Amino acid sequence: MIKVQVRSNESLEAALRRFKRQCNYSGIFRLAKANSWHEKRSDRRRRERRERLRTIQKATRKNDPNRRRRVRRRRPA
Repeated sequence: MIKVQVRSNESLEAALRRFKRQCNYSGIFRLAKANSWHEKRSDRRRRERRERLRTIQKATRKNDPNRRRRVRRRRPA
């Protein structure tokens, strides 16, 4: 269960934004959405396969030795 305490000198909107962010990071919204309707077994397998492929592609891109990194160029003053 996620709890957010409102800090002193913090607006209620800011605390609500922190709460929503924590819910997003923990995956509560995704779980609630997934359990709100029935998903066919074949659809679930297809979705999970896509997710696995996505994580594998991310990992290979991250560990690729030939990957070009962005070079930030400074603007002349």
